[in-house]
Amino acid sequence: MKAGPSQEDIRRHNLGTLLRFVHLRGPASRATLAESLGLNRSTIMALTSDLTAAGLVREELPRGPGRRAGRPSLVVRPESTRVYVLAFEVGVDRLVVARVGLGGVVLDRREGVRARDSDSAELLGVLVAGARSLVRKAERDAVCVGAALGFPGTVRRSDDTIMFGPNLDVGDLRLGDALSRRLGLGISVSVCNDANLGALAEHERGAGVNCDNLIYLHGDVGVGGGIIAHGRLLGGDEGFGGEIGHMIINPGGRRCACGSSGCLEAEVGERALLHHAGRDEIPGQAGRDAVRDVLASADAGDIVAREALHRVGTWLGLGVASLVNVFNPGMVVFGGTLRDIYLGAAAQVRSVLATGALAAPREKVKLRTAALGDDTTLVGAAEFAFAEVLADPVQVLTRLRAPEDTPV
Repeated sequence: MKAGPSQEDIRRHNLGTLLRFVHLRGPASRATLAESLGLNRSTIMALTSDLTAAGLVREELPRGPGRRAGRPSLVVRPESTRVYVLAFEVGVDRLVVARVGLGGVVLDRREGVRARDSDSAELLGVLVAGARSLVRKAERDAVCVGAALGFPGTVRRSDDTIMFGPNLDVGDLRLGDALSRRLGLGISVSVCNDANLGALAEHERGAGVNCDNLIYLHGDVGVGGGIIAHGRLLGGDEGFGGEIGHMIINPGGRRCACGSSGCLEAEVGERALLHHAGRDEIPGQAGRDAVRDVLASADAGDIVAREALHRVGTWLGLGVASLVNVFNPGMVVFGGTLRDIYLGAAAQVRSVLATGALAAPREKVKLRTAALGDDTTLVGAAEFAFAEVLADPVQVLTRLRAPEDTPV
């Protein structure tokens, strides 16, 4: 017979569950925690004492006029300034580094424009400089418990190798390993597909908080996707799952950067919209601002821009219809430039979905835009980086608080 979990296993699980609750939902009273987690108050008191001793949470009297008479239940708050992660977002046109505290609080950030012809050495230098600047500004007793980077390409989960970046070539650089070595914080830097992180973020903190089956579609220059199934990110055998942008929807259509033709990315991405609007040959017309300029022109009555948006909206609707038929999601979330495109072509997307998807799976599906805006990938990177400490809080923090650890 297989032995059941030990008391220590149960304790670790409960510590992680409680910490995850206040991390995602914010400060909560002991009474609320007991009711929500299904544990008695003495167990909650013991768990919060352990987490407080580890420096992960603090307990204090409730604030504000809503306090009840009598003995109040202490409120448990995450130690946002003392426990943090580093979140990196590498976009085709921008780089972002943020220091994010427990509880999802963005404590500080550095953001800059990335030239499309910059090389991997320059990319690494900017990321390292930004991260070191953020770490130096952290409190002296603060500890970094993780780091993750979102990248617009195919990433192998087993070793975080970037296998393919159709719109951003970093060559043979092992970006996560290089960042880990240069930062010297004693933590590894995980590298993940940006759209997968976007799906994670919108599921845990955005439009899909109460939806356990959702698809996130992200537009930058290209198009990526992330799939949440039964509350978990669907990664596939090697972590390559979710490459929705390279689902062929128009055989013989526009040439894609991946080498194929008629991919969703090729028909609804930045290049397609600018081409159909007659702006792809205009110097300086590229990036999110160029996409938003086309949408603004369409809204103002420009016939060419309207036709371009209608055409892209048709292909986007066909792509969504196929995804709805295959995955039966409760929600499809549009982020990045696709957030703007969907807002401009929502009627067209919904019209095509109504005729292109089966009645049963489309009946209850909701189409939404990313609630986290342009920071969806960054928030997802932070949540991915927090995963280890949320799974085993005390052990992770004890390991990282070694005497020899010093700030960068």
